[in-house]
Amino acid sequence: MELQPKKERIILGIDPGTAVMGYGLIKETGSKIELISLGVVKIPGGDDHMLKLQRIFEKTVALIDNYHPDCLAIEAPFYGKNIQVMLKLGRAQGTAIAAALSRNIPVNEYSPRKIKQSITGNGNATKEQVAGMLQRLLNFQEIPEFLDATDGLAVAVCHSFQKITTGRGSKITYSGWESFVKENTKRVASPLKIKKPL
Repeated sequence: MELQPKKERIILGIDPGTAVMGYGLIKETGSKIELISLGVVKIPGGDDHMLKLQRIFEKTVALIDNYHPDCLAIEAPFYGKNIQVMLKLGRAQGTAIAAALSRNIPVNEYSPRKIKQSITGNGNATKEQVAGMLQRLLNFQEIPEFLDATDGLAVAVCHSFQKITTGRGSKITYSGWESFVKENTKRVASPLKIKKPL
């Protein structure tokens, strides 16, 4: 019997920012992931916000054209106290998404808490804890100067972890709770039988 080759996909993860944009690329083969690249894009300083957005767009397109990812995973802006910062981050994120869509790359968005939770098991983990866990997971030695790079990588790894697969590597989707129960009788506890009082 001939074995089916394991499916491969390349995931680009982006941590959008208006001063530094972090990115990471991984190759997923079946359930195995390996590091392709990680780094940062420094956005020019100054007050010209449109120039910053142009740089984000151009650099995202360049990453896509260089590495040919199958999908983009991006961090959603977090709700901070400063509304101006949040608006700028939202624009940066939207620009990176538009760049991916201009190359017909599907996009998935994850909250910072979801990313930290999936990498470390703790939704309140520090950037350093996330970087340390990624280092062990993907066997790279050097922690980059900017933790934005490992933040970008974390988004890619988080996206890879979201799959529910069978042993054959195909994705399972359920139309609802009833279909899940029907397909997973051994995983669902049977209801307790309560004796009526005498």
